Amino acid sequence: MQKSTLLKHCWLVLIAITCSFHVASAQTLPITASPRKPGELITRFPFKQFYGGVVVIRACLAGIPDTLQFILDTGSAGISLDTNTCVQLGIPLTPTDRIVRGVGGSKTVAFAMHRTLLLPGLQVDSLDFHVNDYELISQVYGLQVDGIIGFSLLSKFIVTVDYDEETISIYEKGPFTYPKGGHLMRPSLTLIPIINAFLKNGKAQHYNRYYFDTGAGMCLLLSQQFVKDSAILSSRKRQRKVIQTEAQGLGGKMTMDITTIQEFKLGNYAFRNVPVYLFDDVTNVTAYPFLGGMVGNDLLRRFNLILNYGKKEIYMIPNSHYKDPFDYSYTGLIIYLIDGRIEITDIIKGSPAEKAGLQKGDVIIAVNNTFSGNIQLYREMLKNVGTRPSLLIMRNKELMVKKIQIKSIL
Repeated sequence: MQKSTLLKHCWLVLIAITCSFHVASAQTLPITASPRKPGELITRFPFKQFYGGVVVIRACLAGIPDTLQFILDTGSAGISLDTNTCVQLGIPLTPTDRIVRGVGGSKTVAFAMHRTLLLPGLQVDSLDFHVNDYELISQVYGLQVDGIIGFSLLSKFIVTVDYDEETISIYEKGPFTYPKGGHLMRPSLTLIPIINAFLKNGKAQHYNRYYFDTGAGMCLLLSQQFVKDSAILSSRKRQRKVIQTEAQGLGGKMTMDITTIQEFKLGNYAFRNVPVYLFDDVTNVTAYPFLGGMVGNDLLRRFNLILNYGKKEIYMIPNSHYKDPFDYSYTGLIIYLIDGRIEITDIIKGSPAEKAGLQKGDVIIAVNNTFSGNIQLYREMLKNVGTRPSLLIMRNKELMVKKIQIKSIL
């Protein structure tokens, strides 16, 4: 995997169930060795969406009864497992000298070799999982992330992702008729899809290449090198806000900037005032000037997707989320789920969180008298621009209430 799930927006471990997948809404076909026709449906099963539209699916490994949770990530060049998951389940690892790169750094990885993945209604054999530490990402999303499913699976089938129904359908590779009303993209595709897109900000207009990354819970991520050379932020008479924040990648936490751009166009579909993260591409993940950055799932979830890697095609159909408003909220509050508690791990200097008197190490007990302990719910409650929600916090065994002003990046 040449890059990790990349930066998840700043974000209850679910109880593992057995591998029988007793889900009422699932429509699955039995695992069978009998041949199927090209283009035939193999299985259909549900998924859950998390912050930024990130897709989480449940699956098992052959010989292990625990159900695991995987992020479906077109930005992954392989398939992977979490380090702690491997330790807890006693999965043997094979050391290698192979290196994976992410926006936060590079590292040598071990592999869990020749494993069989069991999806609802589908068995996929002979997969080599590389192993990464996903503890930070699990804390961000508030659930156990056991691994990431990318190219190693997606390249074997035709995969559809329906964000309206929250279902994934998997078909045999072969003839496939796309529905009407969408747009066919023909990405450059070796391991990770790379698409062309149009960006406009003031007088600056650029066609460039971007990773197509369903595993990243933001709209856009641009390298600072691309931003500087293209002058896309210095071309407007009225400068847009650029605000410091924090995000997470393969190498851990890192400082980023967030702002908006005037227009971003995917195929025939144009979006205005799009939130964008800016990062210093020190590991050259984007191989700039080959790429400008990546398109994440807070944009892509606005389309139902058909991933046809065999044909090097991606078909996009606008869905009910197409006109969803973007999240422009800004608090400077960095929160994680750590040991079952929602903890403030950092405060951005000069931010509304700092002005509210919140501190690193505070534990959030409730937001607006809602005692849920659900980090995703709290994030939703902390994104209403112009409001002043009350936070009940615990600091040094003392309860106190703080009000925070939700600002906008616009």
